[in-house]
Amino acid sequence: TFTFFKKHLSINAFDYNCHIDLIKLLKQEGELERLRKARQKMSELFPLTEELWLDWLKDEKRLAEGEQNRESVYELFERAVKDYICPDIWQEYAVYSIGGMGSPGGIDKARAIFERSVTAVGLHMTKGWTVWDAYREQEMLNAQLERIHTLFRRQLAVPLMDMEATYAEYEEWSDRGVAETIINQYKQALQRMEKCRPFEEALLAAEPPKLAEYQAYIDFELKEGDPARIVMIFERTLAENCLVPDMWEKYNNYLDRQLKVKDLVLSTHERAVRNCPWTMGLWRSYLLALERHHVDHQTVSDVFEKALNAGFIQATDYVDIWQAYLDYLRRRVDFTKESSKELEELRSTFSRSLEYMKQDVEERFGESGDPSCIIMQNWARIEALHCKNMQKARELWDHIMTKGNAKFANMWLEYYNLERAYGDAPHCRKALHRAVQCTADYPEHVCEVLLTFERVEGSLEDWDVAVQKTETRLNRVNEQRVAEKEANMARVDDERSEQRRQAKADKKAQKKFQKGGRAAEKRKAEHEDLSQEWKEDSPKRHKGNGDYCTLELMETEKIPQSGRNAPPGYKPTPPASKPQRLDDDKPELRNDNSSVFISNLAYALEEPEVKLRTLFETCGPIKQVRPVFSNKGTFKGYGYIQFETSMSVPEALKLDRQDVEGRPMYVSPCVDKTKNPDFKVFKYNMSMEKQKIFISGLPFSYTKEQLEQLCKSHGTVKDVRLVTYRSGKSKGLAYVEFADEAQASQAVLKLDGTDVEDKKIAVAISNPPPRNASDKPGSSRGTSDLVPRQAYGARGRGRTQLSLLPRSLHRGQSAPVGTVENGTASKAAGEPKPLSNSDFAKMLLNK
Repeated sequence: TFTFFKKHLSINAFDYNCHIDLIKLLKQEGELERLRKARQKMSELFPLTEELWLDWLKDEKRLAEGEQNRESVYELFERAVKDYICPDIWQEYAVYSIGGMGSPGGIDKARAIFERSVTAVGLHMTKGWTVWDAYREQEMLNAQLERIHTLFRRQLAVPLMDMEATYAEYEEWSDRGVAETIINQYKQALQRMEKCRPFEEALLAAEPPKLAEYQAYIDFELKEGDPARIVMIFERTLAENCLVPDMWEKYNNYLDRQLKVKDLVLSTHERAVRNCPWTMGLWRSYLLALERHHVDHQTVSDVFEKALNAGFIQATDYVDIWQAYLDYLRRRVDFTKESSKELEELRSTFSRSLEYMKQDVEERFGESGDPSCIIMQNWARIEALHCKNMQKARELWDHIMTKGNAKFANMWLEYYNLERAYGDAPHCRKALHRAVQCTADYPEHVCEVLLTFERVEGSLEDWDVAVQKTETRLNRVNEQRVAEKEANMARVDDERSEQRRQAKADKKAQKKFQKGGRAAEKRKAEHEDLSQEWKEDSPKRHKGNGDYCTLELMETEKIPQSGRNAPPGYKPTPPASKPQRLDDDKPELRNDNSSVFISNLAYALEEPEVKLRTLFETCGPIKQVRPVFSNKGTFKGYGYIQFETSMSVPEALKLDRQDVEGRPMYVSPCVDKTKNPDFKVFKYNMSMEKQKIFISGLPFSYTKEQLEQLCKSHGTVKDVRLVTYRSGKSKGLAYVEFADEAQASQAVLKLDGTDVEDKKIAVAISNPPPRNASDKPGSSRGTSDLVPRQAYGARGRGRTQLSLLPRSLHRGQSAPVGTVENGTASKAAGEPKPLSNSDFAKMLLNK
C-alpha cells in the first residue's frame, strides 16, 4: 500500500487526499521516520489544518529528548503558527515553552512566546481567554505578583466571552481590591462584548462554512474600525474557509490599503496563494505588494515563476499575470539612459512572454488568450514613447495585424494614433490607407478619419487620392450590404414559406390522426386480408344479399371521389405518374442494422433520392435509398438509407444536424419501435449537469461562435449547443458545457442578467425539467388525450354528422357507460374489447 501511495504521488504530487491517507497509514504502522517525511512533504505543498499540526506536534513532543530536540520542536511550532492563526496551536506552543524554563534563558524565552501568543490570539472572542489564563499560571509559578496584576488588568480590558468569571477571579485573588481604572476598562470591554455577542451566537448556531455570518461580523468590525479586531475576525474566517479566494482578496485589500504593515501584509499574501494557487488575482496582488514594500528583485522574480506553474484555469489568466510582471519590470527601467540592464531584461521578457503564450498557453487551451495582442501593443507603445524607437514599434504593429486584427477599425486607429503621436505624416497616411482597404467592421469611420487627416495635412493630390479610395471602398461595402440584405430577406421568406408549409402539413397530419388515430395503422394489414377474403368467398357468403353488398362496395369505391370519409384502412392506388412508395417490410430490402433514418428535410426538396445518395455516398457503399412519399406523390421530408454493411452507419450518424438547403438534417439509427419500444432517440441529458449552463433570452441572430467567444473568458468551453426550430432558426436558447463545475458556477455569476446586443440574458446551471411520458420516444397516446371525447360523435367526427351504420350494429356495439368521478369517465369492468375490421365484417355479413 505504501508503494501505491508513493507511486501515485510521484505522478500527482498535489493530490491532497492521497497525502492524508498516506499519513494515516504510516501512523497506524508506526513508521515514524517515514511519517515525518510524509508530513514534511505535505507541508511544503499545502498549508496544514489545525488538526494536522496538533497531531504532528504531539508526536514530535513525545519523541523530543534533550535541548537540541527541543529546539527542533520550537522550529516546528514556528512553522505551524504561520499557516493559520489558531488559538489551540499558540496555547500548545506557550505551554510547551514552560518545560524549558529550567535552562539558561528559558524563563525569558517562555515569557516572549506567551507575549506573542496573546498578541496573536488574545483578542479571539471565544478562545482567547485560554492563552491569558495559561500566561497568568506561568507567572504564578515564578511568583511574579506584579506581573499577575498587570495580566489581569490587560485581560479585563479585552472583550472576551465569559469575562465576568475572570473579573470575579481577580476580585477574589487581589488583596488590594480592584482599582477604579480597571473597573472602568472592564465595563467598557463588557459593553463591547455585548455588541459582539449576537454575531458570536450566530456563528455557533450556523452550519459550515458560515460565510454569511462571518461576512456580517466582518462588516460590523470594519465599521467599528479597530484594526486588531478586524485582523482577528478575518483570520477566524479564513481558518474555516481557507479555499475561498474572494475572502483572501478582501483581507489582502484591507491590509494593502489600511494597515500597510509589511510583515503582516506579505505573510498574508503568501498564505493566500498557498491556499488558492489557481487564482490569478491573488498572485497579481502578491506581486504588487512585493513591489510596494520594496522587496528585492530576485524574490519578485521567484514569485512570478511560481505563479506561472500554479495552473490557472483559463488562458486569459496567463495574459494578466504576464502583464503584471511586465508592468513591474517597466517601472524598474531608467529610460533616461540609452541602454541599461533593466531595459534589456524588459525587452527579453516581452519576447519570452510572446513565446510562452504561443507555445505553452495555445497548446494547453487551444487559444492564445490574447487575440487583441495587448502585450504586443504595450511593447510597441513603450518602444515609441520611452525608447523613441518607432522602427521597432512599427514592426510590432505589423505583426499584430497579421494575427487577424487587420479587419478591426479600432486596431488601425490605435496604430494611427501611435504614429500621430510619435511618428510622421507619411506613416500616418500609409496606416490610414491600409485601414480603408482592410477594415471590415466600421469602414465609414476609418474613411472619415483619412479624409480629416488629408484635410488638415495633405496636398490636393493627397486629397484626390483619399477621396477616390474612400468612395471606391464605400461603394463596394454598400454593394455587399445590399446583397447581404437581399440574401437575408430571401432566406427569411423561404423560412416563412417553409414554416407555413410545415404548419399546413402538421395540421393535416393532426386531422388525419384524429380521424383514425393509431388504430387505422394497426388495421391496415387486416383490411388487406379482409379484401382478399371477400374476393374468394363472395359467391357463398353473399348469396341472397348480393345487391346490398354490391351497393356497399360501390359506395366504398366512390367515397374518395365524392368527398366522403374513406373507411379505416382504405388506400387508393396512386396514379402511375407519381412516385410509388417502397415496401419497407420486404425482408430482402430492409435491414435495420445497416440503415439510418433521415428526417426534417424540406418537403420541396427536388429529387430527394439523388440528393440523399450524394450526401451519404462518402459514408460507404449504399444499397438503397428509400425516400417516403405521400399518397399524392409529394415528398414527406424523411426516408431511409440502407448501406451494404453496418460499418457505414457510424459514419452516417456523424452527419446529424448537417445543413441541407437551410434546414438541419436529423440522422438517427433505424430501429423498429414495435420490437424495441424502449428505444430512446433523445440524445441530451435530462438531469442536472453542474458543468453545463443554460442560457435564455439570446438574440435570434446570435451565432455559436459569438456565444463561445462570450463564454470562454469565464472558463474552458468544451461544447456549445444552440437550440433551434426544425427549420434551423434559433430559439434564443443555448447550452454551454465547461470543463468543470467551478467554471460553470463562475459563468452563471458573471453572465446572468448581462446585456447581449440590447437583450438581457438569463443564465443558470443546466437542469432540464422531466419529460412527460407522452413526449418520450416510443410513447403513444390515444386520440382522447388530444381531443375531448364529448366533442365527437359515433365515427369520431362532429355530432351533427349522421352515422351510416345499421341500427343493429349500433345495438351490438353498445356498452355500459362508465361511472364518473371528479369529471373523469372511468372504464367499467365489463367494457367489451374494441372491434377489429374482421369482426366488423363478420357482424355485417351475419346481419
